[in-house]
Amino acid sequence: MTTAAQDGTVGYAFKASLVGAAHQFELNGEGLAWRVGGRAGLWPYADIAAVRLSYRPVSMQARRFRADITHSGGARLSLLSTSWQTATLVAPQSEGYRRFIIALHAQLAAHHSKAALTAGLGRATYAAALALVALLGLAMAALLVRALLAGEWWGALFLAGFAALFAWQVGGFISRNRPCNYSFDHIPPQLLP
Repeated sequence: MTTAAQDGTVGYAFKASLVGAAHQFELNGEGLAWRVGGRAGLWPYADIAAVRLSYRPVSMQARRFRADITHSGGARLSLLSTSWQTATLVAPQSEGYRRFIIALHAQLAAHHSKAALTAGLGRATYAAALALVALLGLAMAALLVRALLAGEWWGALFLAGFAALFAWQVGGFISRNRPCNYSFDHIPPQLLP
């Protein structure tokens, strides 16, 4: 959920889990105000050291995005584009999340922030994911060739279908989470809902 007041503040709230407290954030003239459970704080824009955007789907919400905001002291806040509503419903908050992330970048730019802006997975994690996907792709290709040589047409059809589903699901995750740096005025569109 996002709110915009007449004084220029922009707010966003979500529940990361069904039993946890709501995570509340507000951008105001002083900085990023936050409240998570019984903890609260205000981070001046100059104290925000880094922002990382990523695409993090889960089983109940295939279009979930995440922003990790790091303070110069090492503390980190995470924002998710979905919110738990009931035991079986995780609701997307795409428009509110998008509005808040864009407003955060605008505030950081206006305050001449030196925050490191990164997108996607870390480079080592991304390289490991690519290696794993390549290994699985080779294994599926070998099984497909073996099924074709043995005349197992139904097995080959199943493997081809599974490979297509795998490429669609994992390929989207890999392509959206390619590591890169970006600027305040060029937020990667693939990492916004």
